Parts: sequence; structure tokens; C-alpha cells
Amino acid sequence: MTPQQQRASAIRFIVCLGVVSLFADMTYEGARSSIGPFLKDLGASATQVGLIAGFGEMLAASLRLFSGRFADRTHAYWTITICGYAMNLIAVPLLAFAGNWQMAAFLVIVERTGKALGHGWGFGLHAALDQTGAVLGPLLMAVAVARSDQFGPAFLRLGIPAILALAALLTARAAYPTRGLPPGPKAPQALPRFVWMYVAAAGLLACGFVDFALLGYHFQKTGLARPAMIPLWYSGAMAVNGITALVFGRLFDRYGLPVLTCGILVSLLALPLGFLGGESAAIAGVACWATGMGAQDASLRAGIAQVVSMNQRGSAFGAFNAVYGVAWFLGSAVMGLLYDHSLGALVVFGMAAQLSAALLFFRLRKRLAAAGR
Repeated sequence: MTPQQQRASAIRFIVCLGVVSLFADMTYEGARSSIGPFLKDLGASATQVGLIAGFGEMLAASLRLFSGRFADRTHAYWTITICGYAMNLIAVPLLAFAGNWQMAAFLVIVERTGKALGHGWGFGLHAALDQTGAVLGPLLMAVAVARSDQFGPAFLRLGIPAILALAALLTARAAYPTRGLPPGPKAPQALPRFVWMYVAAAGLLACGFVDFALLGYHFQKTGLARPAMIPLWYSGAMAVNGITALVFGRLFDRYGLPVLTCGILVSLLALPLGFLGGESAAIAGVACWATGMGAQDASLRAGIAQVVSMNQRGSAFGAFNAVYGVAWFLGSAVMGLLYDHSLGALVVFGMAAQLSAALLFFRLRKRLAAAGR
């Protein structure tokens, strides 16, 4: 095969994976936009919503460490990925038939587990299609909820992009059976101390960053937004996320960690605006939340990639995902518990954790700049 043919084949493979990401993000971001108010309608408390959302995100992040190692040992990359998307295909539409919050919680956990298996080694290659799906999925939910004024039946609509994602993945598997397989593993090396400090700062950030499920729960409970507006707000948040990620990415390449610190200072405003204000403040809070997500998407993992060698990145990202996922769970659980007792305490807890993370990242800025040279 000539170099031109190899390049054309690689581009086609990237496009295939981009199509998978488009439909996959429509499925699980569409579900994520409505999980909080849906659980509220099923009788779940804020504490239970925090535990469910936090545990699901912990699985989505932390299981990648183990699924990656298992894939490296077995080389069954396609099989593991297809199983992950199959779990999404089953779990998300079944939410329409969940008769109680316990069953819905189980399906949310199954879906998050599927994401940990499926969304791994190659599906971030086409960011534009990925973010398009993240916007379209919640829009699909908003239209469905507006028609029925119920969250449950709307989840059936997400079965369509789930089927399309799995079909696109199977097509890619049939057309490119050996593509996307990483090279053989190298001997692991100990991670530098700086990386662990960086991971600790990321854990603080995750602990204080509110899950949209709890925000959506609050909007539904207080009547700040009509049911159909909650996934619509989330869709707008994903659009803001995509734009701010591009902006923060460019700024991070030039200025480094102070850019992430600024993003955190914006994201912590989501707590008082979202939980203590009215409708206009809530919309502004969602925008701040999305901006914080954009800053994290553009900067967090990029910082690790700058300071560790290629043969250490698997260990570094594994440690990052494990700590970040556990911290997100603990923070979500605490904020859910605080919601049922004191909104003020919830806001103080989240803002304090994020502010601590911002200060720690700012202190690490010179070390990152020196290590990246």
C-alpha cells in the first residue's frame, strides 16, 4: 500500500470513529441531560441522586484503568469496545420502563460501565462530531419531553442513536479489523512526584464540581425550568462546552496552568448561581458549569501529557482517571447529602474544594512549565 493509500485509509477510519462518537454522544449525553429530574420524578432524594450520579461517573472514569489493562493483556480491543456500546444500547432505552428509582439507578450504572468500556482508545479522534452528538442528544430529549411532558418515554428515542452507534462500530470493525490497536506495552516506570500532586489537584476539582444530575434535580424540584427546558439547557451547555474547550485549549498551549485556574474560577460560580438564584441566575450557572467543563476537557489531561513520556502515559492517565472518578463520587455524594439539609452548605463545600484546586494548580504552574521543556 502506498503512503497516499495508507493516509486515505487512516482518514476513513478516523471518520468511521467520528460517526460512532456522534451517535454514542447523542445517546449518553441525551440520557445525562435528564437523569436528575427523571430520578426526582421516580421519588429519589437529592442524596440518592448524588450517590447514583457520582457512582456512575466514578465507574466511567475509574474502570478505564482496568479495562485498558485487560484489553492490553487480551488484545480484544474491538470485542471489549463493542460490548461497551451494546450495554449502552440496552441500558438507555430501558430507562423508559424503569418503574422506580432503584431500577433507574441500576440502568444508569450499567450505562456508565458501558461507557468506560466503549469510550476509550480511539473515539476522541473526531472531536467535532463528538461534540455535535453531545448537543443533538439533549435536543432530541427536549423535543420528546415537550411532547409528552414526561422524561421516561423520551429515553426510548435514544435507542435510535444507540443502534446507529453500534452499527457504525461494527462497520468499522469489519472494514478495519487491525486498525486502532496500540503497540506492544513497554516496561512501566515510576511516576514523578509532580504528577501525583497534579492528580491530587484534579481530585479536589472533581470533588467540588457539581454533577448536572443534581442541578437538573434542583431545577425540576423548584420549578425553575419546565421539564422540556432542562435537557434544552444541557444541550446549550454542551455547545458552550465545545466552544470554550477550543478557546481554553489554545490559551493553555500558550500560557499553561493559569488558564485552567481561570476556568475553575468561572466554574465555581455555577454553584451559587445554580442553587441560590432564580431562572436567569440558573441559566448563567449552567453556562459557568459548561465553561468549567470546557476548561477541564482542554487542559487537565493535556497537562499530564506534557510532563510524562509516552511509555508512562498509560500509568499516568490510569492514576488520573482512578483518582478523578473516586473524588467525583465522594463530592457528588456529599453534595447530594448537603442538598437535603442546607443549600448554603452545599455551595460552600463545592466552592471551597474548587478554589483549593485552583490554588494548587496555580502553584504548580512553574513546575509544569519546567517539566514540559
